[in-house]
Amino acid sequence: WDYIEKEVKAVVDAANGVLVKVIIETCYLTDEEKVEVCKAATLAKADFVKTSTGFVKNGVGAKPEDVKLMYETVKDAGLGVKASGGVRDKETALAMIEAGAKELPDDKMLEAIKAGHAEIKKMCEKYDKRRFWKEN
Repeated sequence: WDYIEKEVKAVVDAANGVLVKVIIETCYLTDEEKVEVCKAATLAKADFVKTSTGFVKNGVGAKPEDVKLMYETVKDAGLGVKASGGVRDKETALAMIEAGAKELPDDKMLEAIKAGHAEIKKMCEKYDKRRFWKEN
């Protein structure tokens, strides 16, 4: 895990203040491994941990239980969690927000959900420290 921390730290340092998101690909890891990667990202001062690229072949993408585990691991350090992959409807979006997601994938998909479901906007206001979309 030290190696992962050092690699992420090198990226954070090279990013020179630009937001760094660590993609975990949760579908390939055990819960223990997910926690360890989140800890490494925290120690390396990354900004976010992300469940998936969203492009894993036959991958399930984000699951609320993974988002919750990641959130519980990084929240005290101030990192955000991005739920990526598989978030395509109101129910899933709400589950991810409730689990601790600070960001959801794909602005266009999210705008479509937001436009049709005031409930998501209300949920986002409840968690006002999280950002889910850009207000125009």
